[in-house]
Parts: sequence; C-alpha cells; structure tokens
Amino acid sequence: MGFFIYDSSREVAVDDRTLVHLQVVIVDKFRRNERFAMTLFDQKRLVTVWMTPQSPLQFVYEGNRQPKLNRVWLDQLSDTSAMTGMLQLIPEPAEQCPVDPGALPGRSRRNVKGWRTATRPG
Repeated sequence: MGFFIYDSSREVAVDDRTLVHLQVVIVDKFRRNERFAMTLFDQKRLVTVWMTPQSPLQFVYEGNRQPKLNRVWLDQLSDTSAMTGMLQLIPEPAEQCPVDPGALPGRSRRNVKGWRTATRPG
C-alpha cells in the first residue's frame, strides 16, 4: 500500500498498482496543462482535491517494483476524467497485453493512444 500525498497536508493510502495508474494519468494531464478535480476515498471519507500542474504532489510506493500498466485502464481513467472534469477511480478492466514499465527504453516514446512513457534514467 502506497500513498498519494497532496500539498503535504492530505495523505491517502492507495494500492501501489492503482497509484501507478493514477500517476500516469495525472502526469499526462499536467503535461497538457490541464486542471481538474480528483476524488479518492480516505478511511471511509470521500476526499476531493483540485489538481493543477503547480499542485505539490507525491506518489510514495511501498514496494520497490513498479506494477505493469494496464493500457485499457489508463484510457478509461483518462476518458472518464475528460468527460466529467473529475478523475475518479474506476474498477480495473482486464487487458490482454499489459505494459511493463521496466522494459521501456531509456527515452520517451509514444505507445498506445498517445500515452507517453516517462524517461527512465540509465
């Protein structure tokens, strides 16, 4: 279980697998200079925060291995957010060929539906 930390004042426990998918969608939206609301559950409470590219965020993972990315889930999270203006968690759908972030080359490249992979050192 990792943590999504917003403005060092709000810490929400999130499963590492879910957290990495949120991170990819959020960073992609920030690259396009988008602003949006995000809603997460925090200990049986609903927490909504306003997200801008200037928002101080941290994605803290418990494990030392990044989970494989589910392209279908990334697309659904992004599409739902674009329609409603709010990023919300939805159940993870099944996918045939997940993306292994550890197998990506050391430079950015485009993959399915325009998603950009982060540049990895080394």
